[in-house]
Amino acid sequence: MRIWQYAGAVLAVSVTLALGGCGTESSEPDDTTAEDTMSSTDPSDSASQSTSGSASSSGPALPQVAQDAVADLAGMLGLDASEVDVVRVEQVTWRDGSIGCAKPGSMYTQALVDGQRVVLSAGGREYEYHAGGSRDVFHCENPTE
Repeated sequence: MRIWQYAGAVLAVSVTLALGGCGTESSEPDDTTAEDTMSSTDPSDSASQSTSGSASSSGPALPQVAQDAVADLAGMLGLDASEVDVVRVEQVTWRDGSIGCAKPGSMYTQALVDGQRVVLSAGGREYEYHAGGSRDVFHCENPTE
């Protein structure tokens, strides 16, 4: 009979300790949302870098990802690369494996992916290019981010 009392006491202490660990230290609600935890492309973000200029500018050299995007767009539109302007190049963290260019009905890895966004201008229109993870830069016709 004594063993049952001992087992009951051990069980009560174990349950109390286990449930005590489930509480929070403060009663203040956490104001962090899922969107807050995602990387920002805001220029004030220290991890975000932005570059802009003409594809043929004599200023600082464009990153390789921008050069590749310019070459692709020039080829796609049948233009000379000098007719394509680089609006901006940003370091971003994509929310998933779609690299900000999700296609309806497709499934993507649900993990953050470091990458780049390149915005180009040609013929009065802007074009967005994305890159990230192991995926090279590509034209994103319908950006989701």
